[in-house]
Amino acid sequence: MNMVGIIEKKRNGYVLTKKDIDFLIEGYVNESIPDYQVSAWAMAVYFQGMTAEETANLTLAMANSGSKLNLISPGKIFVDKHSSGGVGDKTTLIIGPMVAACGVPVAKMSGRGLGHTGGTIDKLSAIPGFRVEMEEAEFLTQIEKIGISVIAQTGNMVPADKKLYALRDVTATVDSIPLIASSIMSKKIAAGAQAIVLDVKYGSGAFMSSIEEAKKLAQTMVDIGENLNRETVAILSKMDQPLGRAIGNSLEVLEAIEY
Repeated sequence: MNMVGIIEKKRNGYVLTKKDIDFLIEGYVNESIPDYQVSAWAMAVYFQGMTAEETANLTLAMANSGSKLNLISPGKIFVDKHSSGGVGDKTTLIIGPMVAACGVPVAKMSGRGLGHTGGTIDKLSAIPGFRVEMEEAEFLTQIEKIGISVIAQTGNMVPADKKLYALRDVTATVDSIPLIASSIMSKKIAAGAQAIVLDVKYGSGAFMSSIEEAKKLAQTMVDIGENLNRETVAILSKMDQPLGRAIGNSLEVLEAIEY
């Protein structure tokens, strides 16, 4: 097995096997496969797309590229949510505590900037002294104690996603639906939640401008979740106007607290 053959296979529109994808991701993380070859593969994916099975295998390979959280507690289902982001989007700060208050444990790994807006971690970082990074034991203890924990992606979790996203950012391959979906879902799988709710936004203030694009992304992520035995649902929501009245990390935190 070699990387040139994998690039050619995808360039010509053929389906990559699980072995192909595992070889690619493992080699990229351990640096035996160089950036320029992964760039060529990403561009081939951009034009040829991936099947649902390929995308699920890519997601799992990325999730397995580093450490994973093992969230198992008798009688409990751990849940997570993801929003594709938009202006004034502060839903995690409001919905997370609500769900925890209903007795459902929320285990969430969040990200920073979502395109032109701050991510949940950026918003929480606006609170003086707030710590967004935790070791696994502390993360689990906090969920047990108060029912919710929201942390940043740590250095040893999903390293393949970090490397691949940085590469896509400079090779004009960010807006590939299989690559977007596997990036999002690999972090959800690694974080260990058994049930996932996806809020896919569309409109002038969202990453996906049309409802058709949003539906395609939502379906791709739901297919990944189902392929990997996670209960996964998606909703589509409009982002043609700001969500709430506050825009900006610290202002959005204040609005969420007031709510």
